[in-house]
Amino acid sequence: MALETSLEAPAPVRQIATAIAGWVDRLGAVWVEGQVAQVSRRPGMATVFLTLRDPLADISVTVTCPRTLVDSLDPPLVEGASVVVHAKPSYYANRGTLSLAAREIRMVGLGELLARLERRRRLLAAEGLFAPELKRPLPFLPGVVGLVTSPGSAAERDVLEIARRRWPAVRIEVAPAAMQGSRCAGEVIEAVRRLDARPEVAVIVVARGGGSVEDLLPFSDEGLIRVVAAVRTPVVSAIGHEPDNPLMDLVADVRAATPTDAAKLVVPDVVHELSAVDQARHRLRAAVQGRLVRERSTLEALRSRPVLADPQVLVRSRVEQLDGLRERARRSLGHRLDRAHDDLGHQRARVRALSPLATLQRGYAVLQDDAGHVVTSTAEVADGARVSVRVADGRVHAQVLSTDHAESAAPPDHPQEDPHA
Repeated sequence: MALETSLEAPAPVRQIATAIAGWVDRLGAVWVEGQVAQVSRRPGMATVFLTLRDPLADISVTVTCPRTLVDSLDPPLVEGASVVVHAKPSYYANRGTLSLAAREIRMVGLGELLARLERRRRLLAAEGLFAPELKRPLPFLPGVVGLVTSPGSAAERDVLEIARRRWPAVRIEVAPAAMQGSRCAGEVIEAVRRLDARPEVAVIVVARGGGSVEDLLPFSDEGLIRVVAAVRTPVVSAIGHEPDNPLMDLVADVRAATPTDAAKLVVPDVVHELSAVDQARHRLRAAVQGRLVRERSTLEALRSRPVLADPQVLVRSRVEQLDGLRERARRSLGHRLDRAHDDLGHQRARVRALSPLATLQRGYAVLQDDAGHVVTSTAEVADGARVSVRVADGRVHAQVLSTDHAESAAPPDHPQEDPHA
């Protein structure tokens, strides 16, 4: 039943604590899955205290169980183990704490553990966290390499030695973190975020030696997978050995078989690079020399040609052609002028032959009255009238004394000519 409280009638703390204890007590026994974060065995006590942690959330609860139950487990219960506990929740009102009284503990078997990891892998793959297009390339020569590993471990020693042997000037920033146990996932997440926040860190290596599936279980933690997928810095996963395959290998940008292999992937070999530079320089020099030889041969071939040996040959040949064309043009123009002159003479002769002046030069004359009209009949003039006679070289002014009228006149051989023409 819900407590009835108000501002005027509040419930005391003990009443609230007692109510919570009653509600928890009515929950009954439950099955709880979690990861053992701590095992506390106190000498002389028949009770063992466990700290059970949720691997996906920062939540833990205390579990009390009989020593005989813990001692009967095979394999032995160790920190970091995944277990399923059948326990009765209880609320200790005096301290305000929740605990579980274990009745049965079952170790999560390898087959079941692998099945759970497979289900988790499929879930994260469906979200696209393992997509190849999300993989970022590693820098050729990183300024600073971030290394997340256990301090003083063989993995740290291998990475440092191999990296400095390959490129002595490399800078490696070590971010220590637990590589096993209940604190592993949280510390690795914190180390990765800390290195990713530094702009000078170009690549992050998470390195750990080999181990059992249970030892490598933190590197399949969902929280760690999401953090690695979200960081901006490329991440190299060097967890375990070649057969080991935690989920972090799938989300990382590059997977290294071993920590030693990770050092080889992120740091170039200075000896190999110098050799490659020498080979490139040699190929470049050979290419330039070959090009010079080919161009020199081409120039020699061009210079050996007669035209280039005596460049005036082209000019002389063009001069001869120009002289020939000029002569042809002169002859052609002369012929055309001669034909035009002849045509002009013929046309002038024809015009002269048709001109009235030519008729006058043959002895004919044109008679005009005072008004300038051509007189064609004796009836058009009277005796004593003044007239002018047009001859070939001028005019003759005269006066009509008399006229004789001819009986008939032959028709003219050609039409009347205009004396003003």
